[in-house]
Amino acid sequence: MQRLNATDIKYVKGVGPKRAALLSSELGIKSVGDLLRHFPTHYIDRTRMYAISSFSGEMPAVQIRGRFVSFAIQGEGAKSRLTGLFSDGTATMEVVWFRQIKKLKELYATMTDYVLFGRPTSFCGRWSMVHPEVEPPSDMHGEGSLRPVYPLTEKLRNQGVNSRVIHTMIRTVVDRIALGGVTDPMPPDILRRLGLPPLSTALRDIHCPSSPSCADMARARMKFDELFYLQLDILQYTRRRKLSVGGMRFPHIGHYFNTFYKECMPFELTGAQKRVIKEIRADMGSGRQMNRLLQGDVGSGKTLVALLCMLIALDNSTQACMMAPTEILAAQHYETISRLVAPIGINVKMLTGSTPASQRAVIHRQLEDGSLHILIGTHAVIEDNVVFRNLGFTVIDEQHRFGVAQRARIWKKNTVTPHILVMTATPIPRTLAMTVYGDLDVSVIDELPPGRKPVTTMLRFDDHRIDVYKGMGRELKAGRQAYIVYPLIKENEKVDMRSLEEGYEFVRDNFPSYRVAFVHGRMKPAEKDHQMELFATHQADILVATTVIEVGVNVPNASVMIIENAERFGLSQLHQLRGRVGRGADQSYCILMTKQNISADTRKRLQVMTSTTDGFLVAEADLKMRGPGDLEGTLQSGLAVNLKIASLASDGRLVELARNAASDILDNDPFLEKPEHVAMRREYDRMYQRASDWSRIS
Repeated sequence: MQRLNATDIKYVKGVGPKRAALLSSELGIKSVGDLLRHFPTHYIDRTRMYAISSFSGEMPAVQIRGRFVSFAIQGEGAKSRLTGLFSDGTATMEVVWFRQIKKLKELYATMTDYVLFGRPTSFCGRWSMVHPEVEPPSDMHGEGSLRPVYPLTEKLRNQGVNSRVIHTMIRTVVDRIALGGVTDPMPPDILRRLGLPPLSTALRDIHCPSSPSCADMARARMKFDELFYLQLDILQYTRRRKLSVGGMRFPHIGHYFNTFYKECMPFELTGAQKRVIKEIRADMGSGRQMNRLLQGDVGSGKTLVALLCMLIALDNSTQACMMAPTEILAAQHYETISRLVAPIGINVKMLTGSTPASQRAVIHRQLEDGSLHILIGTHAVIEDNVVFRNLGFTVIDEQHRFGVAQRARIWKKNTVTPHILVMTATPIPRTLAMTVYGDLDVSVIDELPPGRKPVTTMLRFDDHRIDVYKGMGRELKAGRQAYIVYPLIKENEKVDMRSLEEGYEFVRDNFPSYRVAFVHGRMKPAEKDHQMELFATHQADILVATTVIEVGVNVPNASVMIIENAERFGLSQLHQLRGRVGRGADQSYCILMTKQNISADTRKRLQVMTSTTDGFLVAEADLKMRGPGDLEGTLQSGLAVNLKIASLASDGRLVELARNAASDILDNDPFLEKPEHVAMRREYDRMYQRASDWSRIS
């Protein structure tokens, strides 16, 4: 592949300098190797022809064979269009072009056989196809039964570069590969063990497959390669970091931990909590800096685990710090932790952007002289003038809310990097976690503390609204509180969804004896905090909100969560919202409100929420039903390269196989220096032209 990677795309037959510049700017294709790695998104069965008379519902892209009956240019100037009436003998269909009208009218003739490829749409009972690919039947011979469809841009299509043109370029190169072969950097034993084809075969079959099974095997090989080099990069970084970054050794379990454990524990630890603490203790005693991700569903007791580990740091004569993304969440952590440790004389302070100057001065002084044991705060914690005497342990809650630079600054608060515990309540499937958080060791709390009752989740339609609000009224009368979440702040005529503003008026009118608070993302922080404080202190009984309450709101007395237009939210987001209730001893309820006429797929998706309260099962189902979506997009934004063909979400098994293979190779050849790994090193260097920094993932 080295020679192909170095060969300019302009030398491929049918490309040339002008088209090469276009491919480079639009798709990043600069070399022949880049062209071969421009993979099809899917394939069309060239042996299947559809009949226009059989079209119904929402149609996919299809092939039809027939003749143009007539052509006509309609409209004038920029609004002109070319329409052709196309017949396949069973029915007729309108074909429309908005660009290159004169050229196309001269190119296509009536009463001549053509094959059209495109997506039919129906309007007022008439089928049409806009800008289809058109070719004579003779052009289809000798290309196999499967036609690859490549990702393109609008500019490429406007310049006459369609999927067929891309495929023609690639066929030219593939024929040369078949003759000359390419060097395969992957060791043959790995390919044999996993049943994957050689690189030259895979490159040929992914672009010119002779059967669906050949295409599947080729795609599996190319996905594996992409994931293998990604895992190789992660593992190399992680191993180098563990060897080069030392950490404080915390060998002692002393007065603070033991006294708290014996006298102040609010409840018995679950087996999962004990297991995680044991894993963290092993890290802190290793002499290497801990870099660990703690995953735990809402209400699983992550904060208590973090506190116990901070007490170990205190027992070893260091200070501890916890950073949260919002003042509300920081205040809740401060209230919980300071109350729990008050009996054993631990000094806990909170530092946020709104902390008065007089209190800041005290905090700064106590941090520097070591009398302040635990600091809890927001971004204010990482300001340059915040100086610790000896910071040994840092907890970062809901870490995806923090930028890289912010987290890196807190690591520099001591000459020896403090141990880092990153916490998240956002369930992440294991194969995603092992890649996106690949440089972190992962611990999972998968049990709820004793006494917590699972939230009862119900799917209800608009015609059940009266009964739903009657149920909420019963909970309010019993002294409990309720959330009502809306997808919009203001009413929007273009979308049929309920808004917070109309909901707020409705709730106030129908529950006049109860105080109603409201929060949304456009409010000023001070006003938002005030409204949240009203609800948290039970000065308000109902909180009408948008999804700003998704993370970090802890009101144990709240027992009802009503989510309007639940079909508009992803499952993981619904699960996070559900996690705002069920935090006390009372039975809690989450009601998913939706329209009656939702699709079968939407109903199935929402029924996942009613069938389980396990966040990891919800996350897995969300990924399977929606695809990677926002989760993978957000997480993958931290990767050193963009994945072109593999998916961290749907290719979980390949992720594991790739990680195991990369680990085995690095065990035997940490720097890829052996002769049999020279080609692999070359390919790795090509893919990762700059050093990867996995600490930058957010």
